[in-house]
Amino acid sequence: MNQQIAASNRKAYHEYHILDKYEAGIELMGSEVKSLREAQANLKESYVVIRKNQAWISGMHINPYSNTGHEGHDPLRNRRLLLNKREILKIKQNIDQKGLTAVPLKLYFNNNGWAKLEIGLAKGKKVFDKKNSIKERDIKRDMQRELRDRYK
Repeated sequence: MNQQIAASNRKAYHEYHILDKYEAGIELMGSEVKSLREAQANLKESYVVIRKNQAWISGMHINPYSNTGHEGHDPLRNRRLLLNKREILKIKQNIDQKGLTAVPLKLYFNNNGWAKLEIGLAKGKKVFDKKNSIKERDIKRDMQRELRDRYK
């Protein structure tokens, strides 16, 4: 499985508990695809919205393609996500009933060359949860360092 990752939202793992993941295609213009192949995208402030039984991503920034001769595309335009109707309804139910949020986790090209977006259904972390996850990560890093130094 050889994926070319164009952008990842590492902050989402710090801000949210990721409960479920979905893979969605994205409706893009040609210049946007070329920019993504150069990894010129940012997912930090983006979120997924469901309107009229269609999933949209808002706030995703894709820089205009550098080698284009004309103006190109709007970097912050809303882009439609390509999901099955069943998946859209399931995501909508979780957002409405359980109070979850749909956040983009990573943007990549699959083996066939199609741009895909990994969406996570997430629940917001409290401040003490964030502190605990940082503490656990530090402890895990220290243990790995100890093991590595011990067996050198």
